[in-house]
Amino acid sequence: MEEMTIPLCERAEVREMRAANDARAAFARFLASLFLYELTDDQVEAFAAVEPAGDGSTIDEGLAAIREYLRHRHGGTRQELAVDYARVFLGAGSYDRILAPPYESVFTSEERILMQDARDGAVSYYRRGGLDLPADNTTPEDHLGFELQFVAELADRANAAIAADDAGALADAVDLGRSFFVHHQANWLPAFCDAVDEFAQTDFYRAVATMTRGYVESESAFFAEIAELLDLGDAVEEVRPSWAAEGEAAS
Repeated sequence: MEEMTIPLCERAEVREMRAANDARAAFARFLASLFLYELTDDQVEAFAAVEPAGDGSTIDEGLAAIREYLRHRHGGTRQELAVDYARVFLGAGSYDRILAPPYESVFTSEERILMQDARDGAVSYYRRGGLDLPADNTTPEDHLGFELQFVAELADRANAAIAADDAGALADAVDLGRSFFVHHQANWLPAFCDAVDEFAQTDFYRAVATMTRGYVESESAFFAEIAELLDLGDAVEEVRPSWAAEGEAAS
């Protein structure tokens, strides 16, 4: 990386990165909550009051659709959304499959089942980042909600590196985040969003799919710009599970 002669936090482009990371972390955690949990009554009311930015982005398109859907809310809206959430993401009422399971393994394995290579790969990234899920967790680690929380954590970590004027730690956090996005999100989220569009019965969750497409677009643009700023190069190496790396070395 080019040597920096002034503190990171005093560089205009890095200040912009820090603001972008704050926004990325907040949005990733927001999306994560939508996939991990059913909405509460308070959240329904909060969403109804959301003001789209009007910036023409795909994320804004999704927010506008959510607000329009909730403009017609009634006493049974929260239950209507809970039923749709359970049906689409948990498989409630479906005897043979979950319609749009929020798990990377299902969309990247030939068998379309849980706990495949993608799960092991996600765990490898979490551990490379010094993180792990609680020992009592029973949800597969490649759940989209967990992946989005990891993205938020790396964005926070990048900003901590900026505050500490640690260019090496900043590059490490961004590089790990870019690799995770390429190998564990951009590769399956478009197909997942298509499945949500196909099977969701409410405009709310179709709008969530739209926002998720916008997330993919914004992350792709962010990493393209930041990789150039930090001189990270075009190659995006994948963090592989130890067993996979050993097998590749042996072959």
